[in-house]
Amino acid sequence: MTVLIITHSEDNECIDRVAAAIARLGGRAFRFDTDAFPAGARLSLSSGAGAGRSTLTTRDGALDLGDVTAVWYRRVAYGARLPSSMDPQLRSASVHEAKQTAEGMLAAFRVPQVDPLPAVRFASNKQVQLDIAREVGLDTPRTLTTNDEDAARAFAATCPGGVIAKMLSSFAVYRDGEEQVVFTNALEAKDLADMRGLSLCPMTFQENIPKARELRVTVVGERVFTASVDSQAAPGAEVDWRRQGLELIDAWRKDTLPPDVETGVLRLMDQLGLNYGAIDILRTPDGRHVFLEVNPSGEFFWLERNPGLPISEALAEVLLGKAPRRGSWSAFLHTPATHPR
Repeated sequence: MTVLIITHSEDNECIDRVAAAIARLGGRAFRFDTDAFPAGARLSLSSGAGAGRSTLTTRDGALDLGDVTAVWYRRVAYGARLPSSMDPQLRSASVHEAKQTAEGMLAAFRVPQVDPLPAVRFASNKQVQLDIAREVGLDTPRTLTTNDEDAARAFAATCPGGVIAKMLSSFAVYRDGEEQVVFTNALEAKDLADMRGLSLCPMTFQENIPKARELRVTVVGERVFTASVDSQAAPGAEVDWRRQGLELIDAWRKDTLPPDVETGVLRLMDQLGLNYGAIDILRTPDGRHVFLEVNPSGEFFWLERNPGLPISEALAEVLLGKAPRRGSWSAFLHTPATHPR
């Protein structure tokens, strides 16, 4: 059994952890660092009788794509190693072709994928997540996404506990060469009074919900791993715990979800067609559990260090078919493998 891991060379220790777990279970992990494609890795996709084998060759060796039994889609950074001296237009074209080629490889596989790219893209839409979360019975915050400052002020007026603002996508702004991550922020009266920049970029506004604990719920197949942290104990982390992520890294504790909330989480994953998801949930002082979002490629490595959740092992079991998994790819499984042996 061979698992193809789609990632990049700057990814964190989770890759090695999952690869080691796959090896312990008798499988083989083959790593594809997408930043090395096309400049440092070779991908040949064959189609048609007598066209030959489809292969992927990296610094770690060659892989016959017909031997792949599962795919773990983790991270991508196509073309990152292309020469900076390339003409910008040609560089952009090269990155686009590399992306199209690799995605063609993924689409041609008729094997389990955690998770299929169409499912990842669908599930990454935050508005879709919230709608489906409500449909399956999860508690969600009142939310407005808009570039209309009057609408934003009117929404804020309906939130007696205040309002927070965040972006739908994760990104950083670079100033003087320094990376500045865009975090979730609580809005003050002065922010609501001057929102002229909103017309240039929509934002998402949510009611500010009191927190007793912040939960990271990691779902792998049918297994649910829950950890929580008291973000209110770290100055600066009250609104977004990531601001003090390093300070809080050893403060995470094993936790559990009420049965109805865990059922709702699994139903959400069913509807999204995901076998993996990192879910953020708030536990309020009065015991509510409020769903915020799910990241189909969310981080988990620090939760294996502390409080010691066996997420890599669970991923390896799902990828190797040793644990139950969702059949988001089941419609394809009756079709013979596209990649010739």
